[in-house]
Amino acid sequence: MINAAITHLANQLNQQFKNNFQLLEDVVVVSNLVELDGSVAANANNKLVLTLVNIEKDSLPYRPHQAHRGNDRLPVHSSPLYLNLYLMMSANFGAGNYAEALKTISQAISFFQQQAVFDRQNSPGLDSRIEKLILDMENLKIPDLNNLWSLMGGRYLPSAFYKVRMITVDAGAIIGQVPMITDPNQNFLR
Repeated sequence: MINAAITHLANQLNQQFKNNFQLLEDVVVVSNLVELDGSVAANANNKLVLTLVNIEKDSLPYRPHQAHRGNDRLPVHSSPLYLNLYLMMSANFGAGNYAEALKTISQAISFFQQQAVFDRQNSPGLDSRIEKLILDMENLKIPDLNNLWSLMGGRYLPSAFYKVRMITVDAGAIIGQVPMITDPNQNFLR
């Protein structure tokens, strides 16, 4: 599911670049910038790279779930899990292509500013398990940015940090049944 969400965003960005710049190949990839052995990731060279930096549970209050009636019992579903994904979008272009890096990341930021919400109405290819993706650009202070780039094992590149909100993970599994109240006016306290 997380892969589907990030891949969907990359596909949307790639389509935007192909439409605006008449490109034939993908510019956006989902990847690390650096391999585990410290070498540069080969598929990330001269690309705009989307990297998952963190996953957290969204702490918004309970959101009611629609119940479906069946005979005299109501099914109890597991609660959906709402996640926040933190993405680093990095323009990984060599020194000779620095202007291209700035152009590419500017275009991507502009696209996400214009379309910050992805749902099935405006994005029919969205995975059916995902209700909605909402992108918020986040500010990082220089020390936090330095720490993040150190953790990622790379040197700073032109980049933007996004929080992707409200990924709904709901298997739809029924975990039990409860009796349905048939006469709400019945007086139980006599």
